[in-house]
Amino acid sequence: MLHKTLNKNFMKQSIKKITLTVLLFLSANVYASSLYDDSVERGINETCSSYLNQIEQSHNLNGLVITFAHPENPALLPSLHLSSQTYNNGSSTFSATLTPDDEYCYISTVLVTSVNDQTCNEIAQLKLEVAPELQVSMYAEGNFTVITPKDNNYQIILTTQGEAGCTMTETRMMWPGR
Repeated sequence: MLHKTLNKNFMKQSIKKITLTVLLFLSANVYASSLYDDSVERGINETCSSYLNQIEQSHNLNGLVITFAHPENPALLPSLHLSSQTYNNGSSTFSATLTPDDEYCYISTVLVTSVNDQTCNEIAQLKLEVAPELQVSMYAEGNFTVITPKDNNYQIILTTQGEAGCTMTETRMMWPGR
């Protein structure tokens, strides 16, 4: 009986080690490439990959990257692309969904940034100093701040995190060429 229990524990530990090793190997490969490189390797629509490359460069994305694409028709069906990185005062996660339509590509993006050493009020103030035309609305006793440009091409939601932290969620939807 003791032998069977030891054998089961050994098997469970072996499976955990193998799984961890495989995940580390895969994450090392994922970390080494860019969202654009992943999209090209996966066979994502060329126009969508081109837009993803531009977005990746404009946001200066680097870190862990993951791409989800249809295994049989990646050039014809939507794909999901994620990039996550850390900073000395927080972290960010970027997500883009690319939807091909012949020579066009529709894009939705979400960028979530968590900052540990700035309040949402401070961040909102900084954004207004750069672009005073932004519209700012506060909800739930200032726990949520919504920042929107006049053309409504994106929206930022600031969510209070304790006394000195803030989470910024920026969302966009783009229809290039249409």
